[in-house]
Formats: sequence, structure tokens, C-alpha cells
Amino acid sequence: MPSLIGGKPSTAPQSQPARGTPQTAAKPAQTPSRYRLGMDVNIPEFMTEVIEASMAVPVMVDFWAPWCGPCKTLGPILEKVVAETKNAVRLVKVDIDKNPELAGQLQIQSIPAVYAFMGGQPVDGFVGAVPESRVRSFVQRLVAAAGQLRGGAAPSPIDDAMAQAQELVTQGQLAEASAIFEAVVQHEPTHLAALAALGRCYLALQKPAKARQILEKINALPPAAATAAGTHAAPENADLIALRSGLELAEQARQSLGQEASYLDKLAANPNDHQARLDLALAHFAAGQREAAIDQVLEIIKRDRKWNDEAGRKQLLKFFEAIGLSDPLTVAARKRLSALLFS
Repeated sequence: MPSLIGGKPSTAPQSQPARGTPQTAAKPAQTPSRYRLGMDVNIPEFMTEVIEASMAVPVMVDFWAPWCGPCKTLGPILEKVVAETKNAVRLVKVDIDKNPELAGQLQIQSIPAVYAFMGGQPVDGFVGAVPESRVRSFVQRLVAAAGQLRGGAAPSPIDDAMAQAQELVTQGQLAEASAIFEAVVQHEPTHLAALAALGRCYLALQKPAKARQILEKINALPPAAATAAGTHAAPENADLIALRSGLELAEQARQSLGQEASYLDKLAANPNDHQARLDLALAHFAAGQREAAIDQVLEIIKRDRKWNDEAGRKQLLKFFEAIGLSDPLTVAARKRLSALLFS
């Protein structure tokens, strides 16, 4: 099967042999579309719901059978991920026992098998009950490819994908969000917002090396590419600021991580050992304990705001950049900082 967005379908260990002997495919009859998510499609509806519909929107076809256990695992995942695209992609199902002609025409060898149609042709697919992260990446590659073929016509699938990924970030589903950002970057390598958001996801997922690679890609972008018109423009957007600050903090904290007990011992002996407290804050931040890190820096400011050329306040501002200036934790900490500075 020719592929525009991901190569040939690959077999998976969860798949089961398809039943039924393929027959010669009959030409589907054209009928008015009655599409609904995950609907069953037989030969009479295939032309309308798959071939014709794919001229306007990508259509995923889930080839399954009632006796197939992995099919029952994959089906709900497909419906969930496709529903999140808000009609940017359609999903229908074909029972191969009821439609052996269709299975034979598309050379379905095992199930579950998912084929994606665009422009009336199968363009990509996969076989087996793959995990949700792979389904999500597959769907978003499909959305992005459809956007390229439409020449950027509104609404932009890239922008839809970005909005979906950002929503996943707010829900804390960083692995899923990063898969979408990766798909966007695959199709638009100079998409600055996607690159910055992807790098920030890598940082949150404790993958600083990958995050640094992303920042290097951003730094290597030609100015014209990095400031392209439209929603892609934002050379210093919030995610990029957070990415830069987060990587700086990761470098600062490299020597501090894992030394918390030592810093606590120093503070027990001398609560005014501000350097030990600052090192402890960095170790907390590197370990994902952001609120604890903020508490320690605020304690430095409370005890001696002028220490080391206001190092406590400067470090706190760096934390704010890395966390995100609009993050609730940053907003709350700013209020605490103001109370200390103006008390």
C-alpha cells in the first residue's frame, strides 16, 4: 500500500489471523452519507463513507471481527483518539466476516488492521493492537498530511493539532502531547511553537538531552523561518522562554541532584547557610518538586533578600520562567514574593 505519512503497515504480536476466504470485490453502491464515529460500514456504504468521504477528510477504516480479542482492545482507543480531532479525521469499522470481499481487495492478512484513506486511496496503516500513544501519533501524522495536501486551507489541521496537544499538556498527558508535537514538527520542521512546546514536554518528562537537541534546532533556524507569519510566529513565546530557563536550571542543578540530605544537614547546623538552601532548592526543582524549591528560595529572601546580589530573587524569577509565567504556581508564588518585598 503506498504511504504518504508513515510507511507500510507492520505486523504486531497482538494481531490474530483473519478468517474467511476473500472473494472478488463488488463495486460499492453510492448512498447518502450517514456518518457517525465508529459506525459499521458494509460493501453498499463503502464508496460513500470511505472513498468519497476521504476526498474531503481523512478516513480511518478499522478492519475487525467479533471473535478478535485485540480488536476489542484497539477499538475504544481508536474512537477516543479520533473523537479528539473534532471531525478532522473520520473512523469507520468493517467486519471482515460480513465483508470478505473488502478484506480480500485490500489484502487484509490479520486483524485488527487499520487503513487510512485520503483522496480516495489507502495511504497508510498499521496492524495489531498498538498502544494509545502510537495511535495518537498515527492520527496526528494523518491530520498534518491532510493539511499539507489542502495547501493550508482553513481550518488548519496543524493548528487543530497544536490546540489538541496544548489541551493534553494542561491535563498532564505529556507523553501524548509530545507525540502530537513530534508529528507537527515532522511535517513542519520550522514550526517554532511546536518545537518549543516539544522541548518543554521533554524537560517535564525528564529527557533533558532531547530537550537540548530541540533548543539547538531552534537556535539553528534561519530568522525568516523562525518569524514566519501566522500562528507559527513567536520567537520568544512562553514555551521557548520556559525551555531555555528549564535547561539552564537543569545544568545548574546537575551537581545538586541527589545531595538533598547533605544540604539539609548543613541547614540544620546553620539555618542561614543560604548557599546550601539555594542548592537544596535547585535539587528540589530538578527532582520535579517545584513548590518545595520555591519555598526554599522564598526563605532565603525572607532571611536576607540582599544576599549574594539578590541571588534568591533572581533564582526565583528563573523558576517562574521555567514553570511558566501564567502557571497557577507562579502566580501564587509572585504574590508571596510581593508580600516579602513590600512588607
